Amino acid sequence: MSESQQLPRSTPEEQGVSPAVITALLHAWERTGQEIHSFILVRHGKVIAEGGWKPYSPDLPRFLNSVTKSFTSAAVGFAVSEGRLSVEDTVLSFFPEKAPAYISEHLSSMRVKHLLAMATGHTEDTTPHLRRGEERDWVRAFLGFPVNEEPGTRFIYNGGASHMLSAILQKLTGETVHQYLQQRLFEPLGIEDTKWDTCPSGISTGGWGLTITTEDIAKFGQLYLNKGEWEGRQLLSEEWITESVQSHISNGDDPNSDWGQGYGYQFWRNQHGGYRADGAFGQAALVMPEQDAVLALTAAVTDFGAVLDQVWRVLLPALDASRSPLPSDDAAREELADKLSSLSIEPPRHEDHSIKEDDYSGKRFVRNEQGSVADFDCISFDFEDEQVVMTWSWKDKKETQSILCGLGVWQENQLRQEDDIVRAVASGTWQDETTFVVSLRILETAYQDTYQCRFEGNQLHAVYSRAFNVYPDKAWAASFES
Repeated sequence: MSESQQLPRSTPEEQGVSPAVITALLHAWERTGQEIHSFILVRHGKVIAEGGWKPYSPDLPRFLNSVTKSFTSAAVGFAVSEGRLSVEDTVLSFFPEKAPAYISEHLSSMRVKHLLAMATGHTEDTTPHLRRGEERDWVRAFLGFPVNEEPGTRFIYNGGASHMLSAILQKLTGETVHQYLQQRLFEPLGIEDTKWDTCPSGISTGGWGLTITTEDIAKFGQLYLNKGEWEGRQLLSEEWITESVQSHISNGDDPNSDWGQGYGYQFWRNQHGGYRADGAFGQAALVMPEQDAVLALTAAVTDFGAVLDQVWRVLLPALDASRSPLPSDDAAREELADKLSSLSIEPPRHEDHSIKEDDYSGKRFVRNEQGSVADFDCISFDFEDEQVVMTWSWKDKKETQSILCGLGVWQENQLRQEDDIVRAVASGTWQDETTFVVSLRILETAYQDTYQCRFEGNQLHAVYSRAFNVYPDKAWAASFES
């Protein structure tokens, strides 16, 4: 990204924030035990702090999970402004040819606004039904799913509703949402090299699947804070933004929960005012209009509420206290810089070597096909002084995949994933004399992959698992023999 496409930078003091407050926030986040990967804090339209916990950084692309929903909402806003649809349009009016044989009163009354507000009348999330069902046409599958309640009466988080918004836009425009937003949103904001997953029908997955950088997340939040204006141009209508970020349906009554402040059009309302685009495991854009601030985050957390609580406890009072420049504080700014440079996530570490590793090094282990499932057919390890090379291969393919594993440190890798090359890091450690554990991080995601490999004579027993996967079905256990 060129400097002309970046958000402008400033010292925290120039924007009315003490560097000591940001340092305190970083320490507070770490005390929660939650794993944040990167952040960018924007005040008065300028980045005042940014950082990443190595091996992650804010300039890395990130799979946004459900932050994608808010981009889909923006796309609907553009289409509404262009007169292509209204939020009062019925969902069935766009797909009469895909309607089920029996059309219930609830289905016939479902409108675009109900998709936007997660108030479709379904009593459960339709996403698993779309992703795992036999019907490859997700629109037909959604319309065929029972609508048991009157739309607009109850909030049920529903990724299928978000996908229907994307499908409607593609039906109207002849473009995927990804294509539709290029000239309207991505290019004006300087958001480049975007990726967006599609369903089997080639429709951008409206509820997840967008990949952009942390700064791009911050730009999106800043656009909304600006009420749709960007560098003197009104990109997205102020009326749409006001409408989409206000609460349209209750999602709880706990005043201390950031998941109970109301839900807008694919945006969550926050405690203490403001709103956010929110994706699983801590991908987020927090917009704080009263404080004229945006906080973009990527993470792999199990308790995002604990992360948000520290924002409200540590950062928010400082933002409320001053909107004018503060005196320069070189000592506090140096302390913040030191803290930012030290941020890191250490790999699991037990022992770097085993007295038995030479017995296993270089051996090729072939999967026992009886009762074994794995992503590959053959695996081998080369145990070296400062790294381990794990290589796997397939019987029906000539290609192999090797992963370099640091010992006690992360080792960078370029991995093939289908038709893509992704950046990853890996580290290995001996859990005991016969069990070697590989930790693999695909840096574009929150995923944390673990390969636990136990050697037993001429056999290797491997167990694979993936943490921080929205649909945790990627796991296997297999036996291999040399």
